[in-house]
Amino acid sequence: MPLARSRTAALVGVCLLVAIAVIAGCATPPPPPPPPPPPPLPERPAPPRSDLTLDEGIKFAVDDLFIQLQRLPAFAPRVSDKVVEVRRSVIVVDTIIDAATGQQTQATLLSEALVYERTRDKFKQFDVFAATPEHLKRAEYVVTSTMTPVKDERSVYRLNMAMTELRAGLVVAQAAARVRDNTVDVTPTPFYRDSPAIAKDRVIEGQIRTAETAADKPADAVYIERLPTSALTNEGMTAFNEGKFADALPYYEEASKRPDGQQLRVYNGLYMIYWNLGRAGEAESSFGKIVAIGLATNNLAVKFLFRPGGTEFWADTKISGPYPIWLRQIAQQMVVTRACLRVIGHTSRTGSEPLNERLSLRRADVIKQRLLTESREASSRIETAGAGSRENLIGSGTDDLGDALDRRVEFRVIPCPGG
Repeated sequence: MPLARSRTAALVGVCLLVAIAVIAGCATPPPPPPPPPPPPLPERPAPPRSDLTLDEGIKFAVDDLFIQLQRLPAFAPRVSDKVVEVRRSVIVVDTIIDAATGQQTQATLLSEALVYERTRDKFKQFDVFAATPEHLKRAEYVVTSTMTPVKDERSVYRLNMAMTELRAGLVVAQAAARVRDNTVDVTPTPFYRDSPAIAKDRVIEGQIRTAETAADKPADAVYIERLPTSALTNEGMTAFNEGKFADALPYYEEASKRPDGQQLRVYNGLYMIYWNLGRAGEAESSFGKIVAIGLATNNLAVKFLFRPGGTEFWADTKISGPYPIWLRQIAQQMVVTRACLRVIGHTSRTGSEPLNERLSLRRADVIKQRLLTESREASSRIETAGAGSRENLIGSGTDDLGDALDRRVEFRVIPCPGG
């Protein structure tokens, strides 16, 4: 009897197990675990509480700019098959310039190198290149940057960086930093050191405005439209700075053939390249184009370098040797255009202001007399003025090539006597 009960109990147990298995087989399987949430958006860096060194300032501005880009909906990370995917993009960096002069300097060149270094180390989802013609074709965004000396504060600069979406022409991010660094080297690179005329034209002004434009505002339309031509001059300028004049020439020749290539820096480049290659006739023709563009836009400032405190040209013929060509072309363009000019002399800030006022006027008078030896016809169409050192662009008072822009001579188109 006990044996029969144990068999019955075992049979009941087996039946229960079978029933449980059948019920379990009919139940809905548990849902798969939810995908992991996307990582949180990166936080913008906190504004610094004090001035930064140049290296620190570039790092802060780059971080702020690129984190703003990462926070845009288009770059939000996506989770697919438990893998976080981030969108890649090609970004070009335009030549960084000194906003006071429109020039590339040793400091802005260093800043560009620091931008590439920071983006390569920290923002690997972006492919960041110089704004050359080939890279510009693939780029979605352009970084536009300037260094601006802070007035009346020695060795203090403001960095401005803007990220522009090229197709829409819209600034999507903007960053700024204040730099205090007495190691900043504002010496112009060879291209701008040797340029005969200041090339701070409409494109450069647009570049400066774009760098200062807040996010969600349009970039300067002329600057963005002319980026392909600027990309050519950027690549040519790199070759020129390395002394590779023959390599630089095709870029400037191609730029000059473009509808928007009638720019001061294009013909500055052609003039200097032809001169260095010993092609004096083509160099003079290119300088004539500089003068024609400058007079047409009322923006012609030529770097006639005078001896410190005097009205004689710089003695080194490597510098002053081309001046007769420059004067001849200015006089010829006056004849062609029938323009009337105010010749404005400038000085460095060395010496007292009353002395600089007189010296700058005397220098303007010297240029006027030189022009009249080329064309007596212009005698009634030239007046002179002196600006002293009130409009210095460099302000170092070194009285050498470093502050040549402060000793420039400007030519302003004015109404002719009697209309």
